[in-house]
Amino acid sequence: MDPLQTIAGGTFGIGKSNRIGFGAGLTATPTEQASNLGGASFTEVIGAAVDKVSELQGESSSLSKDFQLEKGDVGLEETMIAMQKASLGFQAAVQVRNKVVQAYNDIMNMPV
Repeated sequence: MDPLQTIAGGTFGIGKSNRIGFGAGLTATPTEQASNLGGASFTEVIGAAVDKVSELQGESSSLSKDFQLEKGDVGLEETMIAMQKASLGFQAAVQVRNKVVQAYNDIMNMPV
């Protein structure tokens, strides 16, 4: 199963068919996906994704540090879940980046 992350208030993921889904899920058509973004530009969506991954990594780092220093009532389970969320978010961002680069290369290599 491909990772799903909540990014900018929607569900984001890449399905086995290499379709990128945002908002309505992995079965949305490109037109439905565009309408679900509420007029957000590509750079806004990518920026929100990067911000969310950064937020997840920061939370993971903070919980890990608190757990190691035995601050508060931070448990191992909570720390491990935060670490996995950060890892999955990063993997999803890398997959999106790879798909965008692949699409760009395909467009650039099209005969005119």
